[in-house]
Amino acid sequence: MAFSIGNILYISLLLVNAIAVLSEERFLARIGWSTQQPQAGQQGFAQPYDAGYGSAGGAQGDLTVKMKLVNLIGAVRTLMRIPLIGVNLVVIVYELVLG
Repeated sequence: MAFSIGNILYISLLLVNAIAVLSEERFLARIGWSTQQPQAGQQGFAQPYDAGYGSAGGAQGDLTVKMKLVNLIGAVRTLMRIPLIGVNLVVIVYELVLG
């Protein structure tokens, strides 16, 4: 099976669908990939994202790759929800008619 543009589009659609359906409370929090910080004890006014503010890298400079991926997953889940419905409907109709 050779890779074609259609196969690459199907794979990318399936990957975006997989990211979009990840549940933060059920799955991501269990493996430590949640945007919610655990409420263990009194942390005072400590803000985990303020550590790099004002440094040469700016506020986003000290974020780890893990936190960047968590933010990417949240952005995909937020921004791609409505367009994914339309794209999935188009693919379903295409597969039913021509597939």
